[in-house]
Amino acid sequence: MLSRIYIKNFALIDTLEVSLHNGLQVITGETGAGKSIILGALRLILGERADLKSIANQEEKSIVETEFALHNQFKKFFIENDLDYEHQTIIRREILPSGKSRAFINDVPVTLDVLKELSSQLIDIHSQFETSNLFTSEYQFKIIDGFSDNKKIIEEYQNEFSDFQSLKAQLKKLQTQLAENNKESDYKSFLLNELEELKLDDLDYQDLLNQLSVQENAEMISENLVQVLSRFHQEEIGILSFFNDAKNRLSKVSEASHAFVELDERLETSFVELKDIISELEHEAERIEVNPERLTLLSELNNKINTLLNKHNVSDINELKEIRDTLSREQKGTSELETHLIEVEENISKKEGKLHHIAEKLAKNRKKSIPVFIAKIESLLKKLGLEKAKVDIELQDIPDFNQFGKESIQLLFQANSGFPLKPIQTAISGGERSRVMLAVKKIIAESDQLPTLILDEIDTGVSGKVAEEIGNLMREMSEDMQLIVISHLAQVAAKGSNNYKVVKQDVSGKTQSTIISLSTEEKLNEIAQLLSGSKITEAALAQARELIG
Repeated sequence: MLSRIYIKNFALIDTLEVSLHNGLQVITGETGAGKSIILGALRLILGERADLKSIANQEEKSIVETEFALHNQFKKFFIENDLDYEHQTIIRREILPSGKSRAFINDVPVTLDVLKELSSQLIDIHSQFETSNLFTSEYQFKIIDGFSDNKKIIEEYQNEFSDFQSLKAQLKKLQTQLAENNKESDYKSFLLNELEELKLDDLDYQDLLNQLSVQENAEMISENLVQVLSRFHQEEIGILSFFNDAKNRLSKVSEASHAFVELDERLETSFVELKDIISELEHEAERIEVNPERLTLLSELNNKINTLLNKHNVSDINELKEIRDTLSREQKGTSELETHLIEVEENISKKEGKLHHIAEKLAKNRKKSIPVFIAKIESLLKKLGLEKAKVDIELQDIPDFNQFGKESIQLLFQANSGFPLKPIQTAISGGERSRVMLAVKKIIAESDQLPTLILDEIDTGVSGKVAEEIGNLMREMSEDMQLIVISHLAQVAAKGSNNYKVVKQDVSGKTQSTIISLSTEEKLNEIAQLLSGSKITEAALAQARELIG
């Protein structure tokens, strides 16, 4: 139950504080007095967007604070959100001069999502301008699901449906990725095969070039090596023979003169090196082989490498390896993508099965409850002066899942007998809307077990006996909940357990709105004024007493 409202520095309100009670709480006041301002402030408690323009004094923050008397059923919410549970819980919104908005539950800062989750379980505000909700499928499903005791089932379904939608979005994304990959898949596979055929990891490109050069010049190398070796080995005139003779003579000189010992050693070392060089030259000469087939293989391999270097616009083997590895990863990625896509499709199929099962339960409960709902709402409409009104709810199976199952819904209405039922948006008049909505709100309130309901001028456009019945219905509704009604009808005000009036007055040359609690006598005068206008007559007072009863 909403037990207190405190508003500071909000639009025309300087400071406002009012205590509320159980039962039917009726708020009256002239048009423009500020009733809508109070509702606008309360909507901040429901988590609606804060507007900097609402701050009257731009140098101070604006505060909207409400106090609710809670039952223990809300303890779970407080535990789950790490909040201190209080029987008298205070919810507060602040709008700072900077435009920043803050929310608190029992002085603990909370996010707007947490605020909305709690306040939506505590209070519902319905304005006369929101009767168009009747025309939406979402609201029509809310009506019948509330009446069908489908609340937990629809919550389960919508959680599963949300997952289902996410999976479908994921599938679409994967399919797009796969399609993009497949566009170039064949060409990339061809490029990868080209690179893998070269066995780049086993290839020493520099060695390949050396081998190719040797093969291309094998005859010239072989001929020159033969000539070089013959110069070394020719008897008597060969270099090796001359070098050996010189070494022997210098050895004799070094024996005679110590000054030549070092030179003799150096010549000996050079002689050993020369023989080693000759030995290696002989070895290499033996290896040199003119092999046209090998030359062809080496040339073809080199040509392939050069072709790929040019094709991929790179300059060395390492860059080709990087390209090969990238192509390999992409190919592997495509394979993994296909596997993942199959998994998502399987999950979607499982989710569809679960959704189908829950949707069948929803549909079964709805069909079972519709006749009972129709009887109840038609009975209420009769009390509200729509004696001939007929209502029906038409459910049709649809091929695809939606947010409410596998059905579409259409609320049908006809106010007059002898005419066919039509969709309510085409069959209802402005004067009938408020009465139908009031009947609907009563049914929803009973099923939702909402502690507090605020109706803002939902009785607009009615008078006389119908207004009396609306007052009676509101009094009946308030027996099971706190009902706060903003009304211009004397018949409704007369039924109030507590009455309040919103007034606008000048304070120090500044227009301000506030709300006052009416005493028994003030309530009588207010009802009389609603009946007769600004001048209260004895007849109006007498009628007011009769209405109060």
